[in-house]
Amino acid sequence: MLSLFFTGLSHFWRRHRRKILLSAGFLGGGYLLYNTYNAHKRSLADLERNLARQREHEDLIKAQMQTHFENIQRIADTTTLPHVIQYLSDRITEDLDLSDVTEKLRKGKLQPSTMTPLHKVELWDRLKILSFTRMVVSLWATTVLTLYIRVQVNVLGRHLYVDTARSLETSPVTEDLDLIDRNDEQKFLTSADFLASDGLPILISNMQAAVTECLKGKQLGDLFNTKMLCETVTQILHVFMSTGSPHQWVDCVMPKDGKKQATASGSDAILLGTTKFDQLMIEVRSVLLSWEFSRIMDTCLQLVVDEIGAEVTGGSLTRGIVLARLVPRVAQMGPSLFEEPSENRFMKMIQSAAEVELFFTLLYSNMPTSWTSSSEH
Repeated sequence: MLSLFFTGLSHFWRRHRRKILLSAGFLGGGYLLYNTYNAHKRSLADLERNLARQREHEDLIKAQMQTHFENIQRIADTTTLPHVIQYLSDRITEDLDLSDVTEKLRKGKLQPSTMTPLHKVELWDRLKILSFTRMVVSLWATTVLTLYIRVQVNVLGRHLYVDTARSLETSPVTEDLDLIDRNDEQKFLTSADFLASDGLPILISNMQAAVTECLKGKQLGDLFNTKMLCETVTQILHVFMSTGSPHQWVDCVMPKDGKKQATASGSDAILLGTTKFDQLMIEVRSVLLSWEFSRIMDTCLQLVVDEIGAEVTGGSLTRGIVLARLVPRVAQMGPSLFEEPSENRFMKMIQSAAEVELFFTLLYSNMPTSWTSSSEH
């Protein structure tokens, strides 16, 4: 009986072997495919959960960074910039005081016999040089400081973003992160006072030399229209910016200690043997030395020059105004550049320029490597 069963089974196998093998292969393949599909589905689910957690993590980083960055921006706009501008205005008024010259000219007008014609011409020439020097120093300093403080805020903001991201990713128990503390922040932002406290004497000296050179030969009876005045101021700025070594003007804005070199490694700039404050100052100097910043600074200076030229001359495009009448207007233009930042149309014009907004967007996203590399050329 058993032999008949095996004989029948053997006969069945011989007749249906192909179908059995195909069916087994199909079932085995289906089972394997099912398991593969389930594994892939689980992997996708895990990936989606990981991506969701990563998005939540990134959103948290961005929210914390944005809050801190907005606080820094607000401090810069409402505290740092107004303080720096007021301090600078007081220093320029003190160092480029016109009252002594104007008082002598006033007395000479009231008592002509007390002043020789030569002395009067000398006083007017001195007033001309001092007036233009004060206006162009004010123009240059206001423009550069407005941009400089924006550079500070963007460099600091980028570091805050990186530090916030690292602090959320790293356990404070396992790693001691080198974060920017509040003292470094304050020290870094208050370094904007350097121009008024230390850099102003050399700025005034070099600018006065440029003014003297560009106004040489221009008489008080010469006519100036808007175009001529703008061209004269632009020429003064060009001579000043070309004085001395390349980028010498940077030393008027920030300490020379910021010249420490950075060495690039991978995608980040590794600054060896420096503190966080040092690193921030190095990166700011790198921006100021870059071609991109020079281009933006030139653009902003020209915007302010054009605005001032039209205001001083009253928009006179034809015959013009004699220089003797223009000098008092030029003298009064300097203080108007130092109005409260929230009401200062020159600062608002600089900050709202499309080129400026794009520059700082790129600066915030690309520091430090793209700017440090461009500053080397």
